[in-house]
Amino acid sequence: MGKPTGFIEYQRLVEVAEPPGSRLKHYREFVMVLSDEQASLQGARCMDCGIPFCNTGCPVNNIIPDWNDLVYRGNWQQALTVLHSTNNFPDFTGRICPAPCEAACTLNINTDPVGIKSIEHAIADKGWEKGWIVPEPASQRTGKKVAIVGSGPAGLAAAQQLARVGHEVVVFEKNDRPGGLLRYGIPDFKLEKAHIDRRIAQMQAEGVEFRVNQEVGGRGANAVPVAGLLAEFDALIVAGGAEAPRDLPVPGRDLDGVHFAMEFLPQQNRVNAGDTVPEQLLATGKHVIVIGGGDTGSDCVGTSNRHGALSVTQFELMPQPPEIENKSLTWPYWPLKLRTSSSHEEGCARDFAVSTKEFLGRDGQVTGLRVVRVEWQDGRMNEVPGSDFEIPADLVLLAMGFVSPVRQGLLEELGVELDARGNVRATTDGSGCYATSVPKVFAAGDMRRGQSLVVWAIREGRQCAREVDAFLMGHSGLPR
Repeated sequence: MGKPTGFIEYQRLVEVAEPPGSRLKHYREFVMVLSDEQASLQGARCMDCGIPFCNTGCPVNNIIPDWNDLVYRGNWQQALTVLHSTNNFPDFTGRICPAPCEAACTLNINTDPVGIKSIEHAIADKGWEKGWIVPEPASQRTGKKVAIVGSGPAGLAAAQQLARVGHEVVVFEKNDRPGGLLRYGIPDFKLEKAHIDRRIAQMQAEGVEFRVNQEVGGRGANAVPVAGLLAEFDALIVAGGAEAPRDLPVPGRDLDGVHFAMEFLPQQNRVNAGDTVPEQLLATGKHVIVIGGGDTGSDCVGTSNRHGALSVTQFELMPQPPEIENKSLTWPYWPLKLRTSSSHEEGCARDFAVSTKEFLGRDGQVTGLRVVRVEWQDGRMNEVPGSDFEIPADLVLLAMGFVSPVRQGLLEELGVELDARGNVRATTDGSGCYATSVPKVFAAGDMRRGQSLVVWAIREGRQCAREVDAFLMGHSGLPR
């Protein structure tokens, strides 16, 4: 806990952001980290609540009251140690996690919760600034070799944990740079890629080898046969994410100008990294329609506005949620409520309970959408008679989530059993946690659980690493 009366004396302080008018001119992060004094006062608001529900609200079970108290008392280095004990990458989560811990905060019952995410952000940045975050190589090697397919947050967390206990770890990444969704899915204005680069450098110093442009199970020039990995390595972790996007098969879907969000977003990230992207998808001077109301849709909104879109409209199939949740019914669980992101604040028309009936076009190019309003009753969607309308569109971005991992290639060659949703089947309970139906093959992250949060991926990577270590050595001292 922080100061016993701190939650009464101090108000929640939100991190200051650069005004939309100026931040739309660049792709850098625009949220300012709290000063030491501000973070201390925010840590002081952590009350002696008896049962810290924030711990269980956090997927990695961060020991939040402890590092809140340490920041309040100015013991930043110890706060970083406590934070790293449960989370390998607080510099990522302190920026892009939606903070379910804050929804679970006891103060959230009737007032503003502790600003946990902003304190985490401050601790991680302080650690890099002071040089406290350094490589932690193993003191001795085990002689065991582990291959990890995918360098997103699950793969990175598993790799770092396993390397630190002495295993030889090789991470295979199909793209030209490691980072997975962190690298090519999340815009730079939310997570600058220098944060990934310095973590990769730290892990390389700890002995992790990254092999990029290597598609395991692929058929191209850089394909790596699965059989070769199974023969060479003592264990294999598949952590390739859930990359099969949800499509919208309505008339006109084949028109030019209708694209998945993940065709659009990675291109800008590559340009920001200095790459040349021929015929880049641009929203400049266009009427942009984003279909899907989640984080990916929000990222499309922010990127489109930075391109200089003529207009940006975001459609959501579900009805508009309440602006304030019924806390007595939802706390300490993640509430359904209207969430307005920084990208929405930069300029966006939002419309709810709208279903797309048809993409309209001329000469093969999309020119608009025909949509209809819908009502939801007992979980069933019904169109509202006579509510059809058309809206102009030069670029349509489908951001309706992801349905499963891609089956072609890696999963087909492995022959692993899938669950009813098409994810790799692997339990997290009892014996054999994270183990697939194929001997010595494990699964973690979105590839196992389906589309989820970065912080869930980190949790799964850490837990999977423990199970792999126990499988190789007969026991494990890694935290679960």
